[in-house]
Amino acid sequence: MGKYFCETCKLFDDDISKQQYHCDGCGICRTGGRDNFFHCFKCGCCYSIMLKDCHPCVERAMHHNCPVCFEFLFESTRDINVLPCGHTIHMDCFKEMQQHVQFFCPVCSKSVCDMSKVWEKLDEEVALTPMPESYQNKKIWILCNDCNATSEVPFHIVAQKCLNCNSYNTRQTRGCHTTDTCQQ
Repeated sequence: MGKYFCETCKLFDDDISKQQYHCDGCGICRTGGRDNFFHCFKCGCCYSIMLKDCHPCVERAMHHNCPVCFEFLFESTRDINVLPCGHTIHMDCFKEMQQHVQFFCPVCSKSVCDMSKVWEKLDEEVALTPMPESYQNKKIWILCNDCNATSEVPFHIVAQKCLNCNSYNTRQTRGCHTTDTCQQ
């Protein structure tokens, strides 16, 4: 018999440096040491103890593929990152996204870090970029990816700012309208 044996999984392993343990909630053996992880029953998976009281629960959060590399997360042995929105992604995939200046969740498009300095720069850029007269009264409807608010805002070629949370992480949902007629 191996130095580690799980009766449930019928798993034998002589290398106990991996700190294997069986999680009844997951129904499988995991590595990393039982004392370093907890099972979240709503999310349906084990997370680092550092996330115990501060992660946003997403039902069955790890029971899908990584949105970048498409490896099934639940059985993955690679490190996992829980984004502020609660979606999960491999840590190395997340780092690669950041290297390519991608700071939004690939599942729900919410910002994954504090973007306030970027929004300040966009405020400056919008202020320094006057719109042609034919576009000055044009308004569009947007959806904010960060707070999910919809609002009608002035159209600007640089970006559209959410009136609710001041984020520029927005997308247009409806076409234009001006105080007169829509000019396209």
